[in-house]
Amino acid sequence: MTHSNLERFHPFQSVETAQKLLKSSYQKLNINNSEQKSYNNAYSFIYFIEHGLTYLQQAKKSPLSIKPVLLFYGMVQLLKACLLTVDPLYPESTAVLAHGVSTRKRKKQSYEFIQDEVKIQKNGLFSHVSDKMFHVKQIEGTKYSMQDLLFSIPELEQSIKITKNKVPFFQVGLTTDLIIDIPYSILDDYKMTKDRFIQYFQSHTSYTYVATNDKPQHITFSGTKNNHSLSYSPLLYNHQNSSLSLPRKKEYLTFLPEILVHYLLLYNLSMICRYETEWWGELLHTFNSSDLSLITEFLNISSEKIAYYLNTFLLSAFDLD
Repeated sequence: MTHSNLERFHPFQSVETAQKLLKSSYQKLNINNSEQKSYNNAYSFIYFIEHGLTYLQQAKKSPLSIKPVLLFYGMVQLLKACLLTVDPLYPESTAVLAHGVSTRKRKKQSYEFIQDEVKIQKNGLFSHVSDKMFHVKQIEGTKYSMQDLLFSIPELEQSIKITKNKVPFFQVGLTTDLIIDIPYSILDDYKMTKDRFIQYFQSHTSYTYVATNDKPQHITFSGTKNNHSLSYSPLLYNHQNSSLSLPRKKEYLTFLPEILVHYLLLYNLSMICRYETEWWGELLHTFNSSDLSLITEFLNISSEKIAYYLNTFLLSAFDLD
C-alpha cells in the first residue's frame, strides 16, 4: 500500500473535524439529535480509523503468512468508522458484532482455494455493512465461491488469463470517459435483447443510453465526470489504470460493491491462515498450486483498494469528493 493511501485518512483524526463531519452526515440523513450523536461518536470514529490504519500499516511490512489477518481486521475497523457515519447507534446490539459469514468444513485432500465457498449468515457485520452503507439486502444462506469473487476484481485479469486460461472481463472505457462503448457481442453473452440490456445497464449504473450511428457495432452510454467508483456495479473498477470493465459472463455479474468482495475473500483467507495452518503452509512453500499467485496478487491489490474505497466512502458521506 502506498503511504499516500493511508495519509488520506489523516484529516479525519481530530475530534473537532470528526464531530463536524459526523454531524453533517447525520443532518443529511435527517437523524434526530445529530449534534449530540456526533459528539458521542467522535472518539469512537477516530479510534476505529487509527486502529484500522495500524493493522494496514503492519500488513504492508508483514510476511505473506499472516497478511490476510492484518488486512481483514484493518478493513473491519475502517468499516466500523464508515458505519458510524450512517448508523449513529452502531453497535446497537451484539448481533452486528459477529463477522456474519461462515466457511465450510474443508476436506484435507485435494482442497483448492478457488473452489471454496463462504456462506452469508442472518446477522453480523457483513450484512449490516451491506444494508447500511450500500443499501443492498443480503439473503441468509447465500453462497459465494472464491472463483466468482476473484473473477470480479479486474486487476487480476492478467494472472487469471495465465493461471486459469480464462478472460473474465472486457474493458469498456476509463473512469474519466464521458462516453463508453459496449460491443454488441455482450447481447449474445448475456442472452439479452438490446432494449433489455439498455434497461438493465441504466438501472444499475449512473450511465444513460445514447442513440447514435457513429459506432454501429457498439451500444453507447454517456455519464458524468463524477461517476462514483463505489457504485460502478455491474461495471468493475480497475484502480491501477482507472479503467472500467464488464464481466464477460452473465453469471459473473455481481451486485456486491467491490469492498464486500474483498471482505469475503479476506475473511476466508484469514480463517485459512489461522485454522488451516498445514494447508496454508504447504500452499506458501511447495509452489504446487496456481492459486498462490492469485492469492498473493489479490492481497497486494486489496491493501490498496481497501484504503481507497473506504476513504472514498467517507468523502462521499460528508459531500467532500
